[in-house]
Amino acid sequence: MTAAIRVAHAGPHTLGEGVLWDDRTQCVFWTDIAGSRLWRLHPADGSVTHWDMPERLASFALCETDGWLLLALASQLAFFHLQDQRLQPLHAIEPGLPTRANDGACDRQGRFVFGTLHEPVHGPKRPIGGLYRLHHDLSLEPLPLPGMAISNSIAFSPAGDRMYFCDSPTRQILCCDYGNLLGAPRVFVDLGDIEGEPDGSTVDAQGALWNAQWGMHRVVRYLPDGRENRIVAMPARQPTRPALGGTNLQTLYVTSACDGLTESQLADDPLAGALFAFDVEVTGLREPRFAGVPTHDG
Repeated sequence: MTAAIRVAHAGPHTLGEGVLWDDRTQCVFWTDIAGSRLWRLHPADGSVTHWDMPERLASFALCETDGWLLLALASQLAFFHLQDQRLQPLHAIEPGLPTRANDGACDRQGRFVFGTLHEPVHGPKRPIGGLYRLHHDLSLEPLPLPGMAISNSIAFSPAGDRMYFCDSPTRQILCCDYGNLLGAPRVFVDLGDIEGEPDGSTVDAQGALWNAQWGMHRVVRYLPDGRENRIVAMPARQPTRPALGGTNLQTLYVTSACDGLTESQLADDPLAGALFAFDVEVTGLREPRFAGVPTHDG
């Protein structure tokens, strides 16, 4: 598929991630994990705002309570008030383990699901991270799924009855029946022997999964039965996560990263770390909002 891809924000962001569209304010949010910074762009006027975080911000969710976000920081979950920058800590994440928070998304019921990744001092990443669900009452539930080295691709079907996720180094995107209880994981897509890895995902109104593929210069759309439907060539080798937004939810925003690239690779990849946007003919879904309430919102 040929798309007229534009740079929505040049950055560069070392590890751009977590992009999502806020339909109430008509703006797009994303994070630079390595830069410990939250970003917001209003496409209508091009205005950009950023907030420095106390530690790396891996992923986040909009909240039903206006003006608040739910943050998955490297070591903790917390509410964050955008206007006065108040931070309300909720839960430590895997204390005592060499892990940090990574990908996350709200389910259709307004609960936040997120995973972690292993940060070894030496050697390869191991599947010691987990997946968790934060409920409306702010209780945190470990999900009974296999361990993860790099959790990613967390997304939900339009009806909310299927969850997608992956452990990126396995090069497989999995899915399971989803509700208060989870079904057994099964392979949704096996990418085989590719040079890169599956990264973040979003689901459109037709139930298709858009997956950013790290190291592959591409975003791929998969139909609900797992068939590859479209490949969009990206102008950066490390796209990280897509999100459908815009006034009609037909603009695909894609974050990217320059993390780990050598000088010669950066010379060949001058747009690495930018936020991209392009129009698609399918429609997205409104981003679910976390239904839990901050303890003080005055």
